[in-house]
Amino acid sequence: MAPNARLDHRNPLVFDTHELGRRPGALQRLTREIDAPKDLGIQGVIGVPEGAPVALELRLESVMEGVLVTGTARAQAKGECVRCLEPLELALEADFQEMFSYPDADDRGRVKAEPADDAEEDEDRLFIEDGLFDLEPVLRDAVVLALPMQPVCQDDCLGLCSECGARLTDDPDHHHDAVDIRWAALQGLAGSLEDGEKDEMSGADAEAGVDEKQEK
Repeated sequence: MAPNARLDHRNPLVFDTHELGRRPGALQRLTREIDAPKDLGIQGVIGVPEGAPVALELRLESVMEGVLVTGTARAQAKGECVRCLEPLELALEADFQEMFSYPDADDRGRVKAEPADDAEEDEDRLFIEDGLFDLEPVLRDAVVLALPMQPVCQDDCLGLCSECGARLTDDPDHHHDAVDIRWAALQGLAGSLEDGEKDEMSGADAEAGVDEKQEK
């Protein structure tokens, strides 16, 4: 987050470092349960539903250049099996560590004489503003990395039948009699020939009957 961004201390993902102080080596441990923000996870695949509880355990350590935040987020993620499309739920545990820099200190922790001109570098860094830092971008990145890109309901899920869509795990013996399309035309031709032969035989029998009657 760029420096000078205004943070709202009422936001449950915004944390206050005033109690920690700026003495290097100072430690503070925090626990907090929050409601999951919107779109926490991999959109369209799996994620933590909006408003679901997320338990946070944080360790804040004061260093020369800022505050090093180490933590774990735990929640229940929901999604859909990529093989059989059944709903699934899994326990999520996402670990993270991030440095939140003081906007008035350089990379060696010394107070800057003048504001930095390197805007691109600042965009990649997260800052403490008025003693506050926003954990949300860190949490989002950690959750995405902890979730499976292709979630399955079980490791040996057999997926769906390509013919009728039946769930194969429920019926492992499920199958359809396959017909080789290369033989389908010949089978149709054979059927036509058989029908033709039957018609010819029926016609011959009819003619034979007529001849027998004429002889009598």
